[in-house]
Amino acid sequence: MIKIVAVGKIKEKYLKDGINEYAKRLSPYTKLEIIEVLDENTYEDKPALNEQIKQIEGQRILSKIGKDDFVIALDLHGEGFNSEKLAKKLADINTYRTSKITFVIAGSLGYSKEVLQRADLRWKLSDCTFPHQLVRLLLVEQIYRCYKINNHEPYHK
Repeated sequence: MIKIVAVGKIKEKYLKDGINEYAKRLSPYTKLEIIEVLDENTYEDKPALNEQIKQIEGQRILSKIGKDDFVIALDLHGEGFNSEKLAKKLADINTYRTSKITFVIAGSLGYSKEVLQRADLRWKLSDCTFPHQLVRLLLVEQIYRCYKINNHEPYHK
């Protein structure tokens, strides 16, 4: 089972449609659950308040993670994987650790210290920075790609 816990809601229809399409394609391989937690307004001129906001969003994220979940935090400071290496990593987690993998996408302020401590792996999706809503679409596509690779099915070339 794959779970995605993301801060904020998807607003654009084209992103919702893309996410739904890849979720549908994933259905023969695994159950996908996407959980959106409420995001907070941020303040450029109030760093102390923003730190509190990270804590609040972090607690919301943590409340959606099971104790047996293998947690992968999408993080610009994480380890980079190409699609084949990510596919192998997911297969290894499913084989040797757990069938419950949770990907986490933080809000615009990033992760609280507690969420990063809970993460079993920090993954850098790209060296580029993307809007959080677009990251969700990219993530679901990459998960689908991993299942195609691991099942030796055409798609990833």
